[in-house]
Amino acid sequence: MLTKLLGFDAKTMTVRKEIIGGITTFLTMAYILAVNPSILSATGMDQGAVFTSTCLAAVVATLFMAFYAKLPFGLAPGMGLNAFFAFTICGAMGYTWQFALTAVLLEGLLFILLTITGLRTKIVKALPKVLRRAISPGIGFFIALIGLKNAGIVAASESTYITLGDLHSPAVLLAIFGILLTAALLIKNVTGALLIGIVATTLVGIPLGVTTFSGVIDTPPSISPVLWQFEFDSILSFDMLICVFTFLFVDIFDTIGTLLGVCHKAGLEDEDGNIKHLEQAFMADAIGTTVGAMLGTSTVTTYVESAAGVNAGGRSGLTALSTAVCFALALFLAPFFLSIPSEATAPALVLVGMMMMGGINKIDFNNYLEAVPAFLCIALMPLTYSISDGILLSVLAYVLLYVLTGNYKSVNIGMYILAVLFILRYAFL
Repeated sequence: MLTKLLGFDAKTMTVRKEIIGGITTFLTMAYILAVNPSILSATGMDQGAVFTSTCLAAVVATLFMAFYAKLPFGLAPGMGLNAFFAFTICGAMGYTWQFALTAVLLEGLLFILLTITGLRTKIVKALPKVLRRAISPGIGFFIALIGLKNAGIVAASESTYITLGDLHSPAVLLAIFGILLTAALLIKNVTGALLIGIVATTLVGIPLGVTTFSGVIDTPPSISPVLWQFEFDSILSFDMLICVFTFLFVDIFDTIGTLLGVCHKAGLEDEDGNIKHLEQAFMADAIGTTVGAMLGTSTVTTYVESAAGVNAGGRSGLTALSTAVCFALALFLAPFFLSIPSEATAPALVLVGMMMMGGINKIDFNNYLEAVPAFLCIALMPLTYSISDGILLSVLAYVLLYVLTGNYKSVNIGMYILAVLFILRYAFL
């Protein structure tokens, strides 16, 4: 039964290792239960409702991964994507969170369509590798800046725009302690380092007056404030198109990178380097995003932290099933997760940002034709406080530089189409 339903192979796998792998994956990604409600609540969304929707979306998507794709991956609302949701769409662009949820829903439906038709592969091929490699580091810097800002470690300045925060503040000192503690745990390869760091920092914050503790176990908060909240009358706007494209774009490449990287590490590739059930894995991601939007949370994606569960022995859908069960049990721990202050979640943001820098060494900075657009992508995301602007402007820079240097034949038609659309976006909106 386990073989048929979850891809379990009794010859090479053990139930014990699969379950331990699933629990390990949960422990490494459970920080999202504290961070996602904290980030999305900045838009005006009910924090308790977002906690419940985060748990439920993770359960649905990870169960789909377990039984349909039969792969050992956990899914949940993604870091970076939730920041784009809260700080770009609802912050810089000034739209409501209902508008942002509509964009997530449309992105999920498009992702399903692209997976079914195979158009996803064509979109992937349209973008140069150098820009694909620059997106993750750019988002990493952006997430780290958000964490440092939320913690008060960096603050606004009239003369220099940004400066060091008040190091005499208990809240700032608590956040610095959390970063150092969590980093030490990561260095020591402690399982669940991010979650342990959040919990420890939260507890230290109680005597400092930063943490207001309200319990551990209770019934899950109602999801009704964020359930099925859409602005369908905004579907045809150009900004909606840009938001949907950015969600789709980031989700596609984030998922591709995670699946290929972790599958290679787990030995789940065949002799030709192909991954079994890869399209099913993409479909699990797409279904998770669509259902997550209906439940009231940002884009759901496959977590690179699943590599921790793979390291612990997880190889089949049974690992993902174990992770989903853990998320379901976490529903009843809402008081604990919602008591966690932003100073305690900031270390996770900063260090997840650091983890996203891995691909930067694959960019050839000696080749200025490719290095300049890649650098602009990385630099403009945090400096404009917008993931979409970083991507759009780097695509424009790439196309224009290739044209100006006489290398226009090296640019594919898809990039020219994107460049025209982006020029129209900045010219008229």
